[in-house]
Amino acid sequence: MPRINHATQTEEIADLYPSRIKAEPEWIQRKDPVVYSAWAQQTFITEQQSDFYKQNGYLFIEQFFSAEEIAAYKDELNRLWNESLHSKRDEVIREPDSEEVRSIFAVHSSSDVFKALAGHPRLKRLTDYLLGSSTYIHQSRINFKPGFTGKEFYWHSDFETWHVEDGMPRMRALSCSIALEDNYPFNGPLMVVPGSHMTYISCVGKTPERHYQESLRRQQYGVPDQDSLTELVRKHGIHTPVGKAGSIVLFDCNIMHGSNSNISPMPRSNVFLVYNSVDNRLQEPFSGQTPRPEYIAAR
Repeated sequence: MPRINHATQTEEIADLYPSRIKAEPEWIQRKDPVVYSAWAQQTFITEQQSDFYKQNGYLFIEQFFSAEEIAAYKDELNRLWNESLHSKRDEVIREPDSEEVRSIFAVHSSSDVFKALAGHPRLKRLTDYLLGSSTYIHQSRINFKPGFTGKEFYWHSDFETWHVEDGMPRMRALSCSIALEDNYPFNGPLMVVPGSHMTYISCVGKTPERHYQESLRRQQYGVPDQDSLTELVRKHGIHTPVGKAGSIVLFDCNIMHGSNSNISPMPRSNVFLVYNSVDNRLQEPFSGQTPRPEYIAAR
């Protein structure tokens, strides 16, 4: 498929998206494309879907995976859950107020099943098209939200953290959320602010060293201010893409998103795969701090 020519990596090292260095938040307009390839007839998604992703910063596709595929992924999820209940591995993240498993990171490395999922040909065609190059897994994880006790993930832009703490130079990455359970409006599904991917909200507060040890349980730095969130939502609204197990949500690295706690009886478990362009490999963190571990940010 035709690709759009962009600046070389050596021109991308400057900090175009500063954050956590000023006393007040700042709005910075996006300096990067959203879709890095020109649409063509052989493109895996329709032109309308490509345009929707470009304008809104996300794309919801129902029944992307079959029931048989999802059953295999759920079996592997349950195996990893049971294996992690008493594990001391760094990749296992627990809830801030309990020892319940919140997330398991680097599942594409620890599980052959999820390694194969990360390289799924249809997913790769999509990510390579949207990012305009070959892609690799920057981060993978399972997020668990059991019925009644699943906790929230507060509003944030992934790119803000990946830029500041990991050294991701440009907005040339995306996440794919794969529903392993039916997602309803009431069981803590992903919420996105459509169109917010075009504006970078710089955050306030200098990042402590080794912040990730706490932020993966409950984030306190790299969180947008309430005034900015209010203005974004008043301007763009909130979308909640929900559907049956097997559906996926592709969302741009800079879109503002979050999810509520799950106080319903219906569990929600999703696999998150983050794809980054091979032309957007990580530099030194723009915070000047020690890079986060490989299981959080692959180098």
